[in-house]
Amino acid sequence: MCGITGWIDWEQDLTQSKPILEKMADKLAARGPDASGYWTSVRAGIGHRRLIVVDPAGGVQPMIRRFGDRTYVLTYNGELYNTEEIRSDLKSLGYHFESYSDTEALLLAYIEWGPACLERFNGIFAFGVWTEHDQSLFLARDRMGVKPLFYTKRGNTFLFGSEIKAILAHPQVEPELDREGIAEVLGLGPARTPGNGVFLGIKELRPGFRLIFNREGLKLERYWSLESKPHPDDFETTVARVRELVEDTIERQLVSDVPVCTFLSGGLDSSTITGIARKAYVRDDKGPLQTFSIDYVDNDKYFTPNDFQPNADAPWIKKVNDFLGTQSQLVLIDTPQLGAALHEAVLARDLPGMADVDSSLYLFCREIKKKATVGLSGECADEVFGGYPWFYRQETLDAATFPWSLNMEIRNRMLAPEWKPKLALSDYVNDRYREALAEMSRLPGEDPLEERRREIFYLNHHWFMAVLLDRKDRMSMASGLEVRVPFCDHRLVEYVWNIPWRYKYCDNREKGILRRAVRHLLPEDIIYRRKSPYPKTHNPGYSQFLQEKMLAILNNQNEPLHQLIDAPVVKDFILKEGTVLNRPWFGQLMNGPQLLAYLIQLNIWLTEYRIRILG
Repeated sequence: MCGITGWIDWEQDLTQSKPILEKMADKLAARGPDASGYWTSVRAGIGHRRLIVVDPAGGVQPMIRRFGDRTYVLTYNGELYNTEEIRSDLKSLGYHFESYSDTEALLLAYIEWGPACLERFNGIFAFGVWTEHDQSLFLARDRMGVKPLFYTKRGNTFLFGSEIKAILAHPQVEPELDREGIAEVLGLGPARTPGNGVFLGIKELRPGFRLIFNREGLKLERYWSLESKPHPDDFETTVARVRELVEDTIERQLVSDVPVCTFLSGGLDSSTITGIARKAYVRDDKGPLQTFSIDYVDNDKYFTPNDFQPNADAPWIKKVNDFLGTQSQLVLIDTPQLGAALHEAVLARDLPGMADVDSSLYLFCREIKKKATVGLSGECADEVFGGYPWFYRQETLDAATFPWSLNMEIRNRMLAPEWKPKLALSDYVNDRYREALAEMSRLPGEDPLEERRREIFYLNHHWFMAVLLDRKDRMSMASGLEVRVPFCDHRLVEYVWNIPWRYKYCDNREKGILRRAVRHLLPEDIIYRRKSPYPKTHNPGYSQFLQEKMLAILNNQNEPLHQLIDAPVVKDFILKEGTVLNRPWFGQLMNGPQLLAYLIQLNIWLTEYRIRILG
């Protein structure tokens, strides 16, 4: 899906900056393994790494267009799903196209409409346009934040990149962590505050935002947000509209010049995508559709149902593939692979992440890439339609904090004594929670319980969904695999945002409205299968590996993790409690083993990035 980077400087002459730009872009080589390109002028240097999906010859970047004395330079990461509509509008205005790539459509749209072009785009994107005539940089990120974009300003220097590692490759940037950064990784992690890049001075361009940087300074603008308003449609009309939007967005996202596949767990979301994709493949005579599924060695032996994971995926995957006639491929991950890949997952994310939930996806995508370049995934349907227990359980409805992170006690307990008063983790988390809700668009006169659920939806859209999209992008792009997420289509999100809970939870089922909308596609038992989250290993050998790895870190005083944690407390946790926690400390999947894995990832991060901790 590509990697973008750039450097603007009002003092240095950047015409000879290509060697540094190459270093920055090389850090993004996994995102764009097929080609690279650079453009420099006195004040700007633009770099690009390309993953070829559409129009191999016509989508070369940086893309440059000249109109008289005006020069525009684009570096772009993403995919527009309404390229043909945009191209048609521009042709009617007299524009001539040299390719059929969405890259050219995006650049010409910016040239014609300026920042307002964003309102016309249906897609996932992060891009930068440098205009040489007025010495101005324009950056933008898609509404949901599917594609990443980070930046930093150091004096008269401005740097940006798809991933933090590209910015850290610049000689003016040091990997430093201050109190706020520590609070992010230990208080909120693996979530983080929208816009916060964790490293000192590094920011993230938030979803739905655009940025202009010129000699007058830096200006941030929000161009999109969820608007709360009364839902106008009755139940049957709502079901029909959801069906229409879901089918349209999935079909739009099948466009590609390279092989496309679907991720399949046998759950509602991935089965819906696979069913609609298969239908389109048959209609358009595209041949067989490939599906990829994940499981773990010996999970059939060790899996036991629980409240969060009521059943295993394997029988359901087979049922869906048999019903649809798709080409099924299973990726089986062994325990030693899973533990070793914690390291690669940190390097892919540039931060400690969702532990083995990350590393397993990294290994899964690496195998898929051997046979496909584009995949469709069911990510974020739970955030959009209300699939998690915290949407309806009283404990989380009543909790005045993030519903996926109720267990702050274990975080505070592990913190090194000298950091506890400096960080005040609980206060930091509570402040971020209140700031998040203060942003939400409210509906005057809404029922208090309905309003509270709207708050939970807002937190999920802007926080939890961001964690999952980060995970999906980094773990897939680390192997040069482009993953599309149809349930993040902004038209669908906008519509569902205002659907009342009694519709969303129809039939007394989570995501009831989605089940109703797609029940014509698949057998009823698949449509009404109980939600089961992303699968994880149940092999006790994995917990044993983590305990041994963590004890080795705790017994070595030279490991950087000792700067932040209370080693005796963590050791006591391992020896007395093993890896058992009464409830997840993050999300639904991250219990005791994932807590140890997160600390291991934190140590890897501090070591590999040579981070200097500031008191």
